[in-house]
Amino acid sequence: MYSRRQFLKSSATVAAVSLLPRPSLSASIATLAQASADSPVSTRLTTGWEYFQGPLASPWEAWHSEELATWQPVAMPHCFNAYDGCDPDVPYYRGNGWYRTHAPITNPYKGGRTLLHFEGAGQATTVYVGEALAGKHVGGYDEFVFDITDLLPPFLNNAAPSTNPAPKPKSKKQPAGVPIAVLCDNSRDLDRIPSDFSDFSLYGGMYRHVNLVYVPAVSFETVHVQTKLASPKAPADISIVATLYNPTGTIDPLEVVVEVLNAKGASVHRSKHTMKPWTAASEIVTFRVATPELWSPSSPHLYQCRITLTSPTGEYVAHETFGIRHTEWVDHGPFKLNGERLLLRGTHRHEDHAGYAAAMPDDLIDQEMQLIKDMGANFIRLAHYQQSRRVLEHCDRLGILVWEEIPWCRGGVGNDIFKEMARRVLRNMIAQHHNHPSILLWGLGNENDWPTEYPEINQPEIRAFLTELRDLSHQLDPSRLTTIRRLDFARDIPDVYSPSIWAGWYSGTFPEYQKSLETQRERVNHLFHAEWGADSHAGRHSENPDKVLAKIATGHGTDERGLAYMNTGGEARVSKDGDWSETYACNLFDWHLKVQQTLPWFTGSAQWIFKDFTTPLRVENPVPRVNQKGVVTRDMQKKEAFYVFQSYWTDVPMVRLYGHTWPIRWGEPNEEKMVKVYSNCETAELFVNGKSAGVRHRDSQDFPAAGLRWMTPFVAGNNHLRVVAKRGSTTVIDELVFDYQTETWGPPTTLKLNEKNRAGNRVTIEAKLYDDKGVICLDARNQVRFSLAGGGKLIDNMGTPSGSRVVQLYNGRAEITLEKSPTGQTVAAVSSADIPSAFSTIA
Repeated sequence: MYSRRQFLKSSATVAAVSLLPRPSLSASIATLAQASADSPVSTRLTTGWEYFQGPLASPWEAWHSEELATWQPVAMPHCFNAYDGCDPDVPYYRGNGWYRTHAPITNPYKGGRTLLHFEGAGQATTVYVGEALAGKHVGGYDEFVFDITDLLPPFLNNAAPSTNPAPKPKSKKQPAGVPIAVLCDNSRDLDRIPSDFSDFSLYGGMYRHVNLVYVPAVSFETVHVQTKLASPKAPADISIVATLYNPTGTIDPLEVVVEVLNAKGASVHRSKHTMKPWTAASEIVTFRVATPELWSPSSPHLYQCRITLTSPTGEYVAHETFGIRHTEWVDHGPFKLNGERLLLRGTHRHEDHAGYAAAMPDDLIDQEMQLIKDMGANFIRLAHYQQSRRVLEHCDRLGILVWEEIPWCRGGVGNDIFKEMARRVLRNMIAQHHNHPSILLWGLGNENDWPTEYPEINQPEIRAFLTELRDLSHQLDPSRLTTIRRLDFARDIPDVYSPSIWAGWYSGTFPEYQKSLETQRERVNHLFHAEWGADSHAGRHSENPDKVLAKIATGHGTDERGLAYMNTGGEARVSKDGDWSETYACNLFDWHLKVQQTLPWFTGSAQWIFKDFTTPLRVENPVPRVNQKGVVTRDMQKKEAFYVFQSYWTDVPMVRLYGHTWPIRWGEPNEEKMVKVYSNCETAELFVNGKSAGVRHRDSQDFPAAGLRWMTPFVAGNNHLRVVAKRGSTTVIDELVFDYQTETWGPPTTLKLNEKNRAGNRVTIEAKLYDDKGVICLDARNQVRFSLAGGGKLIDNMGTPSGSRVVQLYNGRAEITLEKSPTGQTVAAVSSADIPSAFSTIA
């Protein structure tokens, strides 16, 4: 750590060049330097950070603010909305969040460059070295890099540590390294995309990895592997195109070695080139792979490209992964991959998770992407912005095709700043993710016809700007098509279009789905259906889920209109008048899936959405401020719908009895009730309390549950279900137990609160709602509020039915977990409007 005098002196010397924001580099430079793993040329800056929430007068206060601000130690990645993103009582924080650390600089290259690489931070990021401005980046989702070499003090600047190491701290209180401060700001901004009216949270913070990267004086900024495959059985022509990062204008000759390996590690190309330093993009080499191994969801074959750049300033090694594939979109017909029809079976993803918000740890990203593959998906739309490089790497490896889009979401066409940002993030997204074979479509926006558009829904201007973005995308990447969702007056502009079809949720009924698809098919050359589904409150089930359909007007379309997402106003619709049960959602998914697999012309679809996520617009939902259309909860607990998709989309034999989270069913004595089984097996036999109810044969067009359903009575009290499903020589089994309640209930009058279980210092409590005779009200949907007194802490604001202090009941019950007081008793309470509160003492 250098002295305060040295610090102030070095700050003064760079003041003249610190008045204006510095432009960021194309972030591919850090990808090439392998910043994902600590090495002599890159360090992931995970620990040693402190955080302060609120404004500071200047970067000087970041280092002299102990009297003004309380800094908290944090680890990276960090999202400052991790807790308040779905607070039921107040909107999430929008404003300044400051971070600071001391980074030891140990650049191994004599005369090399020292870079700060951000894999994503929201929503506007300003970086300082000491008090000197390193740069500013506006945009919450693309990567950016700042070269801080010229801002380092003279005894660190461009020096190898072996000849001029940084001074060590003189005391334990004085941290080693260069002071770096980062301001993240997610305040509202009309000139920034996405719009503040977007139906997801615009999180703040350094919520993706930040890396310290060292490169020689000459290195690569980007390397793009361009593949051309004239037909599925033709040889592949490969071009390696690169841009240099040469800020000092070195003119010495460069040696470039290109090595390409297939998935088995066998060499398919090696060449050496002597080149003069170049500007702009330049083709290094073109070569042919005579019999390429093609990338597909069933066989995601990946090639490895290693490019070594050697100059008098040092050696720089770039690594890129790519795939070879052939795509075709038939006019008014299906999608073909490598010459064969492929039905795109997809879902969507937001970067959001319980307890972390956008700062998902790597292991949870890994788990989520594997779950998406296990669900049977071969396609995903990354909504509504460029996502983590780790997500794309999983899609490459797992064989999941991708629609990735820029965050021009719910915005008209703003001023020049607004438009230039849209162009810039499109350029960055294509530059940074170009080599991923999983990417099929570049998305140009979403729902840019929203009723609250800023500055207005100016159709000619929106059409003109969308055309500009399409042309820019084609210029940057001629190999991929463009797309957009829900912009009907401009549906002819993108190469692929997705209309709004929400049959059975925002309008119409789900039996109208096929007619809606066929109507839209004739209106565009290439149709894809993104966004369809239903909200479901995990743990809520229904004995008669489809009764709401009788209230819904039919024959008037199935699109989402106006502010139909709201739970009040307008004509009858399931989203407002339905029960939000998992049972209804499963029926809706079941119907859509059976239709999709029967249409030979259909390209495919993406269900909205894989995982529940936060939104500031839906405070009235059963879990406040959470969009609950996921097939898993915000903490990745599978809902019943997950298995509906598996039954249609997967090949590994599976079987699932509906109702594992339905502890009490209800009805009349001896009333026949439906038992549904979701399976991809040919036959299934159900056993009810040990007795066979018969064998059923699967028929995807026999709704519901593809014919795997039984009508059977239950006994009052405990019941046991067991299903044995067979596919060829493979047998799979599932079973569950539940109670059957025949007592009817009246109006709810009494809440009861009891301990359900405990593990260590964590205790789960459960609230139940009863009538005046003590019968549990199994259809109760009252909103309840949990609270504590006398110590302890609720595990709340998780955005899940079991992790929110304000939540609607699911079948007359709700639960939450707390950390009990280490020093005394904790009194838990649950309350609901017009019903006496209930209490429980936790010792």
